Amino acid sequence: MYPVSDRFLARLAESHRVATEVTLFLTDGSVVDLEHTGGSVTVDRGQAIRRTCTVTVPDPALIPRTPSDQLATYGARLRVARGVEYGDGSQELVPVGVFRLDSVEGDVSEGPVSLQGKDLSACIADDKFTTPWTASGTVLGAITALVQRSLPDAEIIAAISDAAIGRRVFDVEGDPWAACQEIAAAAGAEVYATADGQFTVAILPDLLTTIPAWEIAAEEGGTYITASRGMASDRVHNGVLARGENTSENIPPVSALITDDDPGSPTYWGGPFGRRPMFYSSSTLTTTGACQAAARLKLAAARAPNATGDISSLPNPALEPGDVLRIVHPDGSRELHQAASFTVPLDEGGDFPISTISAKEDS
Repeated sequence: MYPVSDRFLARLAESHRVATEVTLFLTDGSVVDLEHTGGSVTVDRGQAIRRTCTVTVPDPALIPRTPSDQLATYGARLRVARGVEYGDGSQELVPVGVFRLDSVEGDVSEGPVSLQGKDLSACIADDKFTTPWTASGTVLGAITALVQRSLPDAEIIAAISDAAIGRRVFDVEGDPWAACQEIAAAAGAEVYATADGQFTVAILPDLLTTIPAWEIAAEEGGTYITASRGMASDRVHNGVLARGENTSENIPPVSALITDDDPGSPTYWGGPFGRRPMFYSSSTLTTTGACQAAARLKLAAARAPNATGDISSLPNPALEPGDVLRIVHPDGSRELHQAASFTVPLDEGGDFPISTISAKEDS
């Protein structure tokens, strides 16, 4: 979860006024605090571009009409924040995304105008390779080179121990952001743009060993509204065989099979669910350890649909995908969930649906 004060979390469950801020950074250096009437930020761990936004503003003057307007708008950025106002006149805001402005449209006479954007990983994804690109060295070094190829001033935050990778040549027309994900997998990690516009390389927190970031409780002073839970076996795998072979560096083939080894899991490898492996290969994997790390990462996603939930709570803009949540239901039963996707409203909206993965009973 994005760092916030205890006062902030307590305020979420109380009656309060919502504070929001939308700042537009034009390419000519102008900075505009946008008056806005609504909008939302959608955050989804399952998408290549994790954060997208829509902002509604009343002023039609934002629609670019001249070449100079267009020059200032194309490549502009939006910074969006939401928080709470305290009764003493102060407020606490949390960033929910920095976005490349992708579209501006609306009624040219009366408005309103809709602004839409994608987080800064879209800048890397759209900067396709026009010549073959060779990645080598280490995970963090290769990812930094790819990100800063498109965004020279980008800051990369390492939340992992660095690891060596095998030499990998990405073809012309290839997606550099997909290349970043492949390289991160060699360390069992993922890379994503953060709420404040940086890039983080991190491992998905373990549901059972991570202290819950937030409790959603159906009790007085709690933020719980409704909850549902389901299970499905479609496209679920309970084992991943990761393989690496790098003939260009004369590195012998390596592999590792990681399976669901929890006897209490409905997708236990060799249990009633059966064996349903999936396969992953990359020349960046040069050791058995790297294969194991990549297989664990892929297995976390491959078996996620076996237990899903949809929690509706009061909005918490500080939430991050992968955060472990403790859910306390009206009957007193407790579960641990891991946040997968949610939408942060930019108005006084009440419900805040959170799609989750990897639900487990909590003692």
